[in-house]
Amino acid sequence: MAFDTLMAFALFALVSSITPGPNNLMLLASGVNFGFRATLPHMMGINMGFMILVLAVGVGLAGLFAVFPWLYVVLKWVGAAYLLYLAWNIANAGPLENKTQEEAHTASPMSFLGAAAFQWINPKAWIMALGAFSTYVPAASGFWIVALAAGLFALINLPSISLWVLFGAKVRHLLKVERNLRIFNYGMALLLVLSLYPMLVTA
Repeated sequence: MAFDTLMAFALFALVSSITPGPNNLMLLASGVNFGFRATLPHMMGINMGFMILVLAVGVGLAGLFAVFPWLYVVLKWVGAAYLLYLAWNIANAGPLENKTQEEAHTASPMSFLGAAAFQWINPKAWIMALGAFSTYVPAASGFWIVALAAGLFALINLPSISLWVLFGAKVRHLLKVERNLRIFNYGMALLLVLSLYPMLVTA
């Protein structure tokens, strides 16, 4: 990969990682509701799961969609349905201090494995991965070039998504009032639903 192409790829990774999308909106909401430390497994799961997805697309998974285009459509709509479910959970997440012990246990941040697995049905993650290899990485690239691209994407992705968690954790004290927290959670849920529209009509 030429240096100028590598820099363009890095810029693409930064812009696509740091802009709003399902992952970042969920991390922001998790940072507000649970704090930075409790959200770390969720954040790391996104990063590792996405890196594996990028690697898989680079080594040939994208070709599977060329042969079976209906498979991508199925993944897209399954992902949309799951995002609606997550939006419902965010909208109904109240302050932990007002919950019973059982409710507080069930109202926990997404796990590492859950966040990693979610990348495979996340419409924006697929758009990012497919866009990276269709635009910046030649189709005939060997495994190590693909691995380098996936590693660079993950390296840029991690601090980008961590900013959303950090911001959520920093404004957490402003949302101690239950009414304000509910307004925030409703807003995040609505944005998560709205984030589906461009991905579903363009993917």
